Amino acid sequence: MEIQERHNPSFSVARVLLGPGEAIRAESGSMMAMAPDIALDAKIEGGMMKGLKRSVLGGESLFITSATAGPQGGWIDLAPSLPGDLTTFDITPDAPLFIQKGSFLCAEHGVEIDTKWGGMKNLFGGEGGFLLRASGQGKVVVSLYGALDRFPLAAGQQVIVDTNHMVAFHESVTMELKKAAAGNWKSMKTGEGLVFLFTGPGELVMQSRNPDDIVQYVAANMPGSRN
Repeated sequence: MEIQERHNPSFSVARVLLGPGEAIRAESGSMMAMAPDIALDAKIEGGMMKGLKRSVLGGESLFITSATAGPQGGWIDLAPSLPGDLTTFDITPDAPLFIQKGSFLCAEHGVEIDTKWGGMKNLFGGEGGFLLRASGQGKVVVSLYGALDRFPLAAGQQVIVDTNHMVAFHESVTMELKKAAAGNWKSMKTGEGLVFLFTGPGELVMQSRNPDDIVQYVAANMPGSRN
């Protein structure tokens, strides 16, 4: 299996090249194009309870699409919902990855995708309290809104990231919720509220745009939203 990143960084697409009989698991609705001999199958992976947990708590689709190549192999193009970049991680048993809701695009079958409670810090940080956890062995593709920043952190190295710009981080990285500025939770001067303090070792992925901003912009400019 090979994953090619196409049309990045603005409107990225992941092209997955599959050998004979190989399969890839993808977020439901992400298929853009594919070879004629690719077979698609959508199912609630892991059973109803696990699927509901991933959907309701993790912010992903209830169904996972499985794309399987025919005897001659094939390819499938997968596109995320928001414009921006994407990146591929090699998941190993000793390096699981946490992924924010809405950023999972696809993964090899050796990668287990589950939902894990991220703590009250994640709940108040705006991520809903739960994160997706990718573990096992294989590749996983993560999408983001805007440009990509991969930030490798050495042991003890720290960085502060706005809660809506965090995309993914290794399980070895610790995360702490903080106020961006002294005083009230939402600073009138800086316009910032809560931030995450990440401490290495491990890698952190950030996005240059805030998905909440586009939602607020569209809502504010819908017909009838202005007097």
